[in-house]
Amino acid sequence: MTVAAAAPTHPELKSTPAKQWHLQYLKAAQAHNLTQGENVTVAVLDTGVSPHPDLSENLLDGADLIRGGTIEGRSDSSGHGTGMAGLIAATGRAGSAQGIAPRSKVLPVVVTPSDGRGDPDVLAEGIDFAASQGAKVISISSVGGTSSNLVRAIRTAIAADITIVAAAGNRPEDAFVGYPAVEESVIAVGGIDRAGNHAAVSVAGPEIDVVAPAVDIYSTGLNGGYRVGTGTSDATAIVAGAAALIRSKYPNLPAQEVAHRLTATAVDKGPPGRDDQYGYGVIDLVAALTADVPPLGFESSNVTPPASAEAAPDKGDDSSATVRGLATLGVLVAAGGGYLFWRRRRRADDPPPRVSR
Repeated sequence: MTVAAAAPTHPELKSTPAKQWHLQYLKAAQAHNLTQGENVTVAVLDTGVSPHPDLSENLLDGADLIRGGTIEGRSDSSGHGTGMAGLIAATGRAGSAQGIAPRSKVLPVVVTPSDGRGDPDVLAEGIDFAASQGAKVISISSVGGTSSNLVRAIRTAIAADITIVAAAGNRPEDAFVGYPAVEESVIAVGGIDRAGNHAAVSVAGPEIDVVAPAVDIYSTGLNGGYRVGTGTSDATAIVAGAAALIRSKYPNLPAQEVAHRLTATAVDKGPPGRDDQYGYGVIDLVAALTADVPPLGFESSNVTPPASAEAAPDKGDDSSATVRGLATLGVLVAAGGGYLFWRRRRRADDPPPRVSR
């Protein structure tokens, strides 16, 4: 049931920071009139999160699975995790960075050392910890190896109704979409540049689900400062913030329907339909929060976007971006005592989705 508020319930934020081009591109200010991610915890599995002034009010006690002891994830060995957390939940009130979901909470979980060479079993432990702490979204801005423990942790988290978002990987370091993004239960994120085109840094492949800004992304950094990053790590944190917005506005929506909303309302790029560079397209925050999206099992039905064309992100010079992608999101399968959701990837020869205007 949807209840309309008689008066605005969201606190006023500062104007969109000028250095964060991705916020204007994604029309984050319009999305923030609908929700800012209230009541959603996003676990950031990374190098830790420094208590930056733009993050401190949204930063929970987490865990350090690398160094152990009493450290609770509130220190960062490289600045990477702090940057990802800022893209998700920075308030923008103390400085010049604002997140996609500035009222969500960040659960910092240190699973990656400063050299970036993580252990898949430690990542599995981090996923288990995030699930135990009530995280509704898990953001993994890394690519690496796998293990039986990691596969088990991911599938257990998905069965527990947790949305997992992971980076596809960066060229030239990664030739293919990496793990855990290749897990079909995980939202695999690629990147676009300022013009809305495929980012040269982003890996392409049939596992890509959606894309988000990934070039010159300004966010929080170490010692109260700021950083500019380029890569699918940044795009992943942005999509994790988008998932937090959906989970806040639709608190009873299952995780698989959250993924469905992201892909079904994405702005198509490149060849019509799903493709290896853009997946189903660029995330559209406003459409994901307002469009009339048929539930899973009705994927051949139309998606009705908001009446205003302004809800769609800027399209650059790609005329095919006027078509929205509709994910062919499939069936539930029993596994491990629960139900896991698996998405069928659209083949290159699948017909483009039908869209209502």
